[in-house]
Amino acid sequence: MKPIAKEYLVLFNAITEAEEILSQLRASLIEAQQQAEELFLNEGTSASREQG
Repeated sequence: MKPIAKEYLVLFNAITEAEEILSQLRASLIEAQQQAEELFLNEGTSASREQG
């Protein structure tokens, strides 16, 4: 079996690292979206109480 060329190892490692970074970014964006939705819903609840 022929060994894997160094170029492919470098590329594989870069892709793996990028996937990990993107996964962390996705989790961060989901968390921010959930916080924004919670704030929005809480403001709507507060506005309803003030009007009532």
